[in-house]
Amino acid sequence: MFNTKYYAAAALAALMGTTAIAADDPIRIGVVTPISGTYAGIGQQVTWGLEMAAEEINESGGIAGRQIELIFEDSEANPAVAVQKAEKLYTAEDVDFLTGTVNSGATLAVGQVADRAGKLLATTVSFSDAITGSKCSPNVFRVNARAGQQSAALAAWVDQERKGAKVYYLGPDYEMGRSTVAAFKENAERVGATSTGEVFAPLDAKDYSQYFGRIRAAQPEVLYTSVAGNDTVRLFTQMQDFGLRDGLTILGASGTVTSQNISAIGDAAEGFITGVGYSTLIDTPENKAFVAAFNAHNGADPDLYGADSYGLLFAYKKAVETAGSTETDAVRAALEGLSWETPQGGKTIRAGDHQAIQPMYVVQIKDGAFTITKRIEGEDAIGEDTCERF
Repeated sequence: MFNTKYYAAAALAALMGTTAIAADDPIRIGVVTPISGTYAGIGQQVTWGLEMAAEEINESGGIAGRQIELIFEDSEANPAVAVQKAEKLYTAEDVDFLTGTVNSGATLAVGQVADRAGKLLATTVSFSDAITGSKCSPNVFRVNARAGQQSAALAAWVDQERKGAKVYYLGPDYEMGRSTVAAFKENAERVGATSTGEVFAPLDAKDYSQYFGRIRAAQPEVLYTSVAGNDTVRLFTQMQDFGLRDGLTILGASGTVTSQNISAIGDAAEGFITGVGYSTLIDTPENKAFVAAFNAHNGADPDLYGADSYGLLFAYKKAVETAGSTETDAVRAALEGLSWETPQGGKTIRAGDHQAIQPMYVVQIKDGAFTITKRIEGEDAIGEDTCERF
């Protein structure tokens, strides 16, 4: 459910640190995420992952003896709305920490709010390389894979399976769409692919057929796209209806086809390939246990958004307990270089740009189901640290 969830404080031990807070006060975490609109399905996974992690942590004694309280606000996948909601959470609700942002534009905008408030923000969803690159912030962290990491995995597949392919690009017309296209284009051209054109469609576009003439004229062998949510359903089904899927390999960002929209896409999703930081198919005891618990808790399998959101709270728990405080400076220092375990394995937050390093996987849809075809080690996918602001 999307309702604000309050976890009653139960422990008596005070959290040692520079902030004097009563031992029975909860640690308040604000969640600005899309509850309505095109990305509501992504927001649902974010909510499920956070709520499940909070329950587990609270049942085991909380964070340094304090319970977690999650406070939700609907961002509507709109950066302006997200800013308003973030300001409310930082000021009126006095949250210790903020997460949940999905739209990359919203993450960048809310990051500026975090800087002004002197509080921390972590995204578990947004892909834009700028978030931990050219527009990095000392108060912003990312625990999910960025566009460059996904593209490195996909480029490795292209080099092996479609060497020298002609590629066309179709992305949503905002920060995430343009940055993911740029990231994959760079990686694809690096392994010898040829770029034949690109187009950017408005978010929540209803008619993609207006772009099909351009795509046909370019005669690509591969189409790369980073649309997501309901936009993917419309794009893929319209491509199938117009015969554009025939003979065309479709690659995309990890949020393009997920457990949230694959059923609605149906046969049009067959053969789609993506690079991801998480899959339910990761064959480890830890991930198998997580998938079973997530399904029992939420009545659905986790996708990358649910898994990364779940893992975030355990990073925050370790950082706060290491710092002995919820003070921004202390927790920031503890998060920089932090290593912790998640359902997809170990992650480390690179201190220089606040980007998580993690293994990447190439996943393909076969017979209506996701299958892992390749693993790329985290150090091979992470790329250079380009943050120069701190």
